[in-house]
Amino acid sequence: MQKKVIWIFGLSGAGKTTIAKYLSHLLKQQKVGHILIDGDEIRNTVNKDLGYSKEDRKENIRRSAEFAKLVSQQNILCICSFITPLKSLRDSVREILQENVQVFFIDTPLEECIKRDVKGLYAKALKNEIQGFTGISDDFEYPDSKLEKDIIYISTQNKSVEECAKEILDKLK
Repeated sequence: MQKKVIWIFGLSGAGKTTIAKYLSHLLKQQKVGHILIDGDEIRNTVNKDLGYSKEDRKENIRRSAEFAKLVSQQNILCICSFITPLKSLRDSVREILQENVQVFFIDTPLEECIKRDVKGLYAKALKNEIQGFTGISDDFEYPDSKLEKDIIYISTQNKSVEECAKEILDKLK
């Protein structure tokens, strides 16, 4: 694998974390040293001082990309799973990580994410109990293949978690 950072993004409930964890499982089987950095875990630990304003979201992604850069400089593969809702945030990730990143969009329709709603967040956001929820009351900019040519789309429609993770692994080889 030439890329040292795998940046997985998509809506809440798209399957990012689940796919990233299965990808980690596959890499362990192949004895590939790596680390998994999940957006929820980072927000609850290192970045717990940040909220959800545009500035805080930008800082969350910046810090996370810088951390991934430090890890990758130690020749450790880094799997990152973050919503990364705006093109400007994804551009920031690319600027920090340069040629060492491969960006994957977990392409799950909003309706499917709402159906899954594992954490109950969409239900609250749709009742206006959560303000600034990505995809409902805050922006999620879907990637434009003409503007973000490096993004690899992973559709979750009619595919298992295992199939999606294997597809990512295949694209990296």
